[in-house]
Amino acid sequence: MSDSVQTTHTAASAGSSSDGDLLAQTADAVRAAGSVLRERFGEVVSYRTREELMSALAGNDDAAMDVLRPVLTRLRPDAGWVEDELDGGALPSGEWWVVDPAEGNVNHLHALPEWAVTATLVRDNRPVLTVVHLPLTGETYTALAGGGAHLDGRPLHVSRTADLGLGLVATSQARPDESEEVVRRIGSSITAMLFGALVVRTSVPATLHLVNVAAGRIDAFWQFAGARADLLPGALLVTEAGGRISDAQGRPWTPQSESFLAAAPGVHAEAVATLSR
Repeated sequence: MSDSVQTTHTAASAGSSSDGDLLAQTADAVRAAGSVLRERFGEVVSYRTREELMSALAGNDDAAMDVLRPVLTRLRPDAGWVEDELDGGALPSGEWWVVDPAEGNVNHLHALPEWAVTATLVRDNRPVLTVVHLPLTGETYTALAGGGAHLDGRPLHVSRTADLGLGLVATSQARPDESEEVVRRIGSSITAMLFGALVVRTSVPATLHLVNVAAGRIDAFWQFAGARADLLPGALLVTEAGGRISDAQGRPWTPQSESFLAAAPGVHAEAVATLSR
């Protein structure tokens, strides 16, 4: 992938729906799964051990997957499934569903509103289409390779900010148990951005920052390490909204990269310079 996510216009297999039709049907499935999670949202879920936490997280995942898996399997019966949303790296050839049934799951358990349901179809390691649904607001973000990015049907465009010093930027941690090296890189990068940008936001999940980049609300997002499920949806949305994708050093980003940067074109180079200090 170059500094924008490479996309593919390969036609769907003979007799199948077009990618545009597939996107619409995927969005319906993601919204239905979101309704299930919305019904489960409300009070803070208490837990005393890591095992109880993992059980609560799995309960949300399973509830959403019970809706998503049968529908998405029917839509693309030959597509593989990425079972672990924390997985990274390249996928085998062919089509794969990369799904996060409860993106920001820990927020859901803590009665915080920053969570979503996402589904992305990857074809030969290139994202073809993605849906990000925010059940509490009802918003649905979609992107189709070569077809633009949209919020509830309205085109999205990244910001026109050309000065990082006037920009809002954001970062996130990829997983709770980061290595010491990654934790230190996160800390030093936040410090650098505090000097370089107007405002720095730090929270999870990554996808919600990336939809804000695509919508022009914030100007850049970066993360060290990362998984396919929390970066691919936003990468396609930002690219289709006119943004630039790279690693933190400005090199082409792939799911194997050790860092990720999504930015409005006007601040991308300055963000790379800031993160490379």
